[in-house]
Formats: sequence, structure tokens, C-alpha cells
Amino acid sequence: MIPSHTHSIDGFFSEYGGKYVAEVLRRPLDELEAAFKEAMQDKDFLDELEIIRRDYIGRETPLYFAPTATKLLDGAQIYIKLEGLANTGAHKINNAIGQCLLAKRMGKKRIIAETGAGQHGLATAAACAKLGLDCTVYMGEVDVRRQQPNVAAMELYGAKVQPVTSGSRTLKDAVNEAMRDWAAHPDTTHYVLGSALGPAPFPDIVREFQSVIGLEVKKQCESRGIHIAAMVACVGGGSNSIGFFAPFIHESSPRLIGVEAGGIGPGTGENACRMTGSAGRNGILQGYKSRFLLDDDGQALPTRSISAGLDYCGIGPQLAALGKSGRVEFTSALDSEALEAISFFAKHEGILFALESAHAGAEAIKLAPTLPKDQAIIINMSGRGDKDVFITSPIFRNKSWIEFLHAEIERLESHQDIHDAKSMAAN
Repeated sequence: MIPSHTHSIDGFFSEYGGKYVAEVLRRPLDELEAAFKEAMQDKDFLDELEIIRRDYIGRETPLYFAPTATKLLDGAQIYIKLEGLANTGAHKINNAIGQCLLAKRMGKKRIIAETGAGQHGLATAAACAKLGLDCTVYMGEVDVRRQQPNVAAMELYGAKVQPVTSGSRTLKDAVNEAMRDWAAHPDTTHYVLGSALGPAPFPDIVREFQSVIGLEVKKQCESRGIHIAAMVACVGGGSNSIGFFAPFIHESSPRLIGVEAGGIGPGTGENACRMTGSAGRNGILQGYKSRFLLDDDGQALPTRSISAGLDYCGIGPQLAALGKSGRVEFTSALDSEALEAISFFAKHEGILFALESAHAGAEAIKLAPTLPKDQAIIINMSGRGDKDVFITSPIFRNKSWIEFLHAEIERLESHQDIHDAKSMAAN
């Protein structure tokens, strides 16, 4: 367990957090909080979780020294926490397994989840398959189109992927639909919220299950004598970053740096910057108080990012509080900078960052030359880039990708003709 003063107090982190929900959800939230606190004191539950982490997730994940990147940037040493090597390809499995195991302990048979980039949905689907639970994943229609590899994998795990066609048809709307489902079926269903936000106790639960990342980093650095100057993570809702930062929050160092999605520019609808820029404001949305991109009527503004997992109008309440206090520094990276970071680390280290994680990589590239060579920057590579092939390939190899897609369409149509001919012959 991480130090108690990094947890919420009555569901709040300073002025942010809370439980702003309809009465129908207060009972399941209270029950969830009680079950979570009890489970985290139960040796049998913790032992089972640890075994699953070791044998199924593949923990601990490596802390990799990046020698070529370090040499080229000519500054601080670059280390990468390879969460992309966890089973299902990202950090999301840490929370998904924890919550699904908790739900099973509570007697819930059905799991629902929301997803943006698809990694949380994928992780939840995998966790449900392992633990024998029914799974439905809500995903914005826009994200379904741009994250087809993850959609296909979720369905292979046996999950039902439910496209959301309301609103902006992205992560915000998927969260809304999942909350409606949970409100309608609280006795049989558990909502595995994927980020460290939403109504209490979700921010505490998600941070707790993701803190395994930061705890491993701390142990790995101490055993190897690494002097950490800064820890850098991308921030959408904030699950990877708060878990990465968690064991260091109560300390004065190292610097903790969260990188938001700068999108294509500073204008409204061009990015997803809640803590940087001037558009973020305090508000209450989707059951919690935090920093959001809102219009004058308190309605969510459109966001934009090449990375589906960062394309969200709000940020977790604990990160909002840590940003206000100054313990976490916030910056942003443009889509173009994230793409450059993907190329840099792929070519020089043989590591393929997810688009989300590449935002952290972009910040490290800028930061490293400003720091002493005997100090280290730790980048949380929260996921690997396999899932982004349909987004990055048209950018990095446009002509070849178009030729490939045309050839695949011709092949599939040819196979369909053969199938139709066989069906007609059979009849």
C-alpha cells in the first residue's frame, strides 16, 4: 500500500474529486468502496493478485536503459519503463485484473467498461476471459473505426463491443453510456472504470492497482543506483501517470511531469489540454469535480488528439490537485512531436511507443539536454504501438499502405466471390 496521505479524504483530493452521482449509483459506489478497503487488507486477495501479476501479466516489467537515445540527446540518461511488455500490451491490465478480481469477490457476474484507444477495453476483455466473467465494452464510434486491431482482439476474448453513436462518439461518450448501463444493472454488474477519475472511490482504486508501476521503478532504481531527476508520463484521464508517480508523490523529488495531448494547435477543439493552456476550468462532469475543457454553459468542449487514449476533456481529480499544488508539472506535446518521438525511439532503440506514450517520449527528448549527464529521466512507456498501425502507417508509409489496403480489399472480395459460388452450388 502507498502512504495513506496520498489517498483521498472523504473522496476528495483538496477541492477535487467527490461523488456527484444519481441516488441509484450511491449504494453500489458505497458497496464498492467497502469491498475495496476490505480486499486490500485481505492477505488471500493480495496473494492471488500478486500471483496473477507475476504469471499472467508478466510483472515486473523491465526498466530499460536507452544508450543510443542518451548519447544522441547528450544530456540526462534515458530509461524507459516497458509497460508495453505487460500482457495485452499496456499498463491497463494492472487495473483491469485488480477490479475484475474484486468484482468476482463481490459476486458480480457481468463486467462493463469504457475504452478510448482500446487498450483498457482489451485488458478488461482479457481479464474477464481469464476470470470467467461476462464482458461488454462501450467504445465511441470514432474510436471503433481508428482502433480496429483492438476491437478485433476484444471480440476474440469474447467481449461484446458496443459502439457509442451519441455526442462526439469518443471516450467521453463511452463513459456516459457505461455509467447508464451500471445505473440500470447495479446488482449484477461491475463497471471497471479504466482511468483514475470518475466518482469516488474509482480514483483511489485505479491509482492503487496502477501503483505497481511506480513501486517497481522505485525498487529498480534503488537497486541500480539510478539518480532520478524526472519521471515523465502521458496524461489523458491519468491512470498510467498516477500509478507511475504514486510512490513519489509525498517526496520532494524527483520532478513529476505529465504530458497532455497538444493535438494540432492551441485553439478550441484542436487539443486536449486541461492543465496547460488557458481553456481548462473547474467543473463537475461524469460524477466528479476536476479540471475540464468546458464551454460557458458547463458543457464539454470538443477535443482532438492523434492518440485516442488522450482524447478526453477531463483529468483525474488527484492529478488536478497535484497540478494545482505544483507537485506535478504539466506540459503538452503536439501530434507531430509524438510522431517524431515514435520514429526516434523505434529507429534508435528498437522500441515502438504507443501514440499516447510517445507524448511522454517527446517531452523527454526536449528535457534531456537540459539536465546533467549523471542524472536520469524515466519515461513510462505505458503501451506499445502495435495498436496504432492503422493510424501511423498512412503517415509513415502512405503509398505502400494504400497499395496494401487495395490489395486486401481485392483479396477479400475474391474470397467472397468464391464463398458465394460455393453457396450457390450447394443450393
